[in-house]
Amino acid sequence: MAADNGARVGEVAPDFDIPEADGTTKRLSDFRGKAAVVLFFYPKDDSPVCTAEACSFRDSYEAFREAGAELIGVSSDSPETHRGFTERHRLPYRLVSDADGALRKLYGVPKTLWLIPGRVTYVIDKQGMVRHMFASQFQAAKHAAEALRVVRETQASV
Repeated sequence: MAADNGARVGEVAPDFDIPEADGTTKRLSDFRGKAAVVLFFYPKDDSPVCTAEACSFRDSYEAFREAGAELIGVSSDSPETHRGFTERHRLPYRLVSDADGALRKLYGVPKTLWLIPGRVTYVIDKQGMVRHMFASQFQAAKHAAEALRVVRETQASV
């Protein structure tokens, strides 16, 4: 469940900066009118469950692109750690470093047992509205399937 200051289904997604590999910065709002965005928060690069989740998004990447969606993964890992994780697992999408937890707080992503960063996926449509939120710490692979289903349904209803 999103916190009071978090992202809610049916509301405009909070905007944030997305650092690009070339040193430039993009904003979430730059995707408005162009693509849906699947924003997934996960605890840590290279942990077994997080790797399974990241790879499930990788394996469905072309289906997401065909459905008109961009993927953005978020964890507190450093950009350097993200680069290694991306290379080892051939991840074709963006990973964003949220070292200070500000983005997690902005979206209201809770911790599990007050300790482990939560695993939450948001589907944001082309207009910037949050259409779906899925939270499950232990069903990591289900995040990609659930997000793809919602992206396809959302695109079909437009």
